[in-house]
Amino acid sequence: MTTPELIDCRGQRCPLPVITLARRLPELPVGTLVRVLADDPAAAVDLPAWCRLRGQEFVGRVDGPDGPGFDVRRRH
Repeated sequence: MTTPELIDCRGQRCPLPVITLARRLPELPVGTLVRVLADDPAAAVDLPAWCRLRGQEFVGRVDGPDGPGFDVRRRH
């Protein structure tokens, strides 16, 4: 299992988690799995929608000890 790159957006409100992901993703190699920690309820809708619009893969939601996380794989 690959350890995902972590982006901690806890405490940030919409649209900051999406903006943070959009800025960080180009710095990472294609195929990288990124976990965005985000406790804003809107992130559950915003992150999958952003992935669809930008051609990135939304892998799914992960609930763990650090709170809700959203896994995204860079496709291009």
